[in-house]
Amino acid sequence: MRAINKIIIHCSATPEGRNDTVDDIWDWHVNGNGWSDIGYHYVIHLDGSVHEGRQEETRGAHTSGQNHDSIGICYVGGMNADMTAPKDTRTPEQKAALRELVHELLSRYPEASVHGHREYANKACPSFDVQAEAWDEGEGNRMDNTEAPDDPLERALHHAGEVGRALVELKRKASGSRPSK
Repeated sequence: MRAINKIIIHCSATPEGRNDTVDDIWDWHVNGNGWSDIGYHYVIHLDGSVHEGRQEETRGAHTSGQNHDSIGICYVGGMNADMTAPKDTRTPEQKAALRELVHELLSRYPEASVHGHREYANKACPSFDVQAEAWDEGEGNRMDNTEAPDDPLERALHHAGEVGRALVELKRKASGSRPSK
């Protein structure tokens, strides 16, 4: 079994509202790119249904340099309707399904952290700030359900887990700022 240390979220970079499927993405990757299979492990359709792509045990083809120890999740969408700009087009159903899938994966891979594709590539994908989301991830080197600070340094520390949040509190106490909730 592969060691999974990252869950990397992507968008399909398709127009808002277009109902592409896991089969469409498979076709783009296999017949368009010449790959052996779809690059993602999971694809979330507009209606929030989750579809398996590659088997989790199989190395993905979704993030250059990161595929060996990661699971790739793609939601359908990520561009505005006329394809001129990235946009967080996740439907409420997709948001709920993504949160549930990430939670399930983190329960199976407790050492994993959650990232957006753009953290590893000069792209807008997944068209939202994954680190600003409040994933239900429990302990460790991951975000929790507390609100992320506005200050960039505090946000980075907050997302570093328990130690980072403790450092945020120390920084605030030293500067006389109010403690977080």
